[in-house]
Amino acid sequence: MRKKLVVGNWKMNGGQARNVALIDGLKGAIPEGVDVVVCPPYPYLAQVKALAGELGVGLGAQDLSEHSAGAFTGDVAAPMLRDVGCEWVLVGHSERRTLHGEGDQLVAAKISAALDAGLAPILCVGETLEERDGGRAEEVVSSQLASVVSQLGAVAMAGLVVAYEPVWAIGTGRTATPEQAELMHVCIRESLAGAGVAAGVVRILYGGSVTAANAAALFAKPNIDGALVGGASLVAENFSSICVAAAAS
Repeated sequence: MRKKLVVGNWKMNGGQARNVALIDGLKGAIPEGVDVVVCPPYPYLAQVKALAGELGVGLGAQDLSEHSAGAFTGDVAAPMLRDVGCEWVLVGHSERRTLHGEGDQLVAAKISAALDAGLAPILCVGETLEERDGGRAEEVVSSQLASVVSQLGAVAMAGLVVAYEPVWAIGTGRTATPEQAELMHVCIRESLAGAGVAAGVVRILYGGSVTAANAAALFAKPNIDGALVGGASLVAENFSSICVAAAAS
């Protein structure tokens, strides 16, 4: 059975005092039986590592460079992330794809860099509202997966976590129904299996306005293995409630 995983993506939010208050609010509230990761902005990685270590909460970064070192001003390399205690890293988040023009080839290169450094990548995939309304949602997501599989190979893919995040449901308050999410998670697992990946071991998370109110219904679906949580991860009570729902599913 795949263990549930809940990942909190703080995006460009936080501050030293605010981080302390948030982590303090999670003390005693993170249940056993679920893996929990938080992804703060780069400047706070070391601070959050020190704060969250005693909670058994993993540390992740929100992005990384495809390069290991060099003259790349403003970028952060995978070995640097490992050096400050990161274990996880988000790759290909929709905001990186849409706001920074990151394509599938770059995403695959970043995943390769993460794996080389010993980080666990969380590959984000998902379709826009226009693509969904045009009946192309499964095609788009399968293509995003296929591009990475073709560059990394099936064996490497088995070591990834995949996060399905419909772009139209991120930060909008709209959420895919549990049935819609489950159908896409099945599509993702079938696409991976069709490419020779041991898809049964790959954890697939749902991300898209996950809240304490809808988490349990999402986690009840057999192919939804957890959540990539945005805004709700910034409120300790909400985030811990999602973790509790994951542990209970």
